[in-house]
Amino acid sequence: MNVEVERKFLCNADTLKTLEEIGAVCVGQRQFHDQYFDTPGFDLTLRDLWLRKRKGCWELKCPTTGANGTEETSGEQSEANALCTRYMEITNLPEIQLRVKEVIKEDTDSETAKEISSEEDESWLSKMNLVCFAEFTTVRQSFTLEEEMVQIDLDQADFGYNVGEIEVLVSEGGDVQSALEKIERTAQKLGLTGHQQVEGKMHIYLKRNHPEHYAKLLSEHIL
Repeated sequence: MNVEVERKFLCNADTLKTLEEIGAVCVGQRQFHDQYFDTPGFDLTLRDLWLRKRKGCWELKCPTTGANGTEETSGEQSEANALCTRYMEITNLPEIQLRVKEVIKEDTDSETAKEISSEEDESWLSKMNLVCFAEFTTVRQSFTLEEEMVQIDLDQADFGYNVGEIEVLVSEGGDVQSALEKIERTAQKLGLTGHQQVEGKMHIYLKRNHPEHYAKLLSEHIL
């Protein structure tokens, strides 16, 4: 299972030119539709767990700890760490259902809990009181920078927000610090400045469409 180490950045009219200048190669463009699910009480997202359905496939994004299970201490490392996110992505449906069940088990009766892990249809959503709270379509252009082994995505969401992502995949238990360094070098090549995380698509979507949900996530330091 891989860990996605990622830094978001604001892209503009000059970004494509800059990508070409630093030797990034376009590997394609695609469009996908995302639906995100949670309980009415936000049991998943308040634990920084993001359950989504993308192109007919289920994914659960779970936060990880510091690099190799430890927190970085130096100033530069801490800054690089603060600008990036690290999530493990689970794509196996029975495992997703099990993880979700563990979080909301107090709201799931024992008979339903026994059935959930083997269910392949979507009736498990209603049994676990999961509802769609966000839905949007993204057009994504993807680039690779071979020398750093990073992927750079430029996303255009249908609600009017554009954002870029520098991403490195690390095997579970792998060298996250090395990934952070690759992302930092790539950011420098792109001329990125600033010392605060850039808001992702979900930040903006919730802020505009579900301010109460957004406020709760802010108060719990999830966003």
